[in-house]
Amino acid sequence: MSGAVKEAVSLMEILPESDQNFALEFIRKLVAAWDPDFTKVTPAERNALERAEKDMEENGTVPHDSINWD
Repeated sequence: MSGAVKEAVSLMEILPESDQNFALEFIRKLVAAWDPDFTKVTPAERNALERAEKDMEENGTVPHDSINWD
């Protein structure tokens, strides 16, 4: 978590609960304006996706019928 996010969280914790809810709604609107379809990924999400893709390329996947689902 970045320093700015940590600071935002600590500042929100100071607020009364009703104002925390207002701030949360503002953040949601800010994110929606930045990415209306929620299609962008954070750097951490991008890293996780790239690691998963590399793992699948190197190790393949497990067929569904080889898993005991019971």
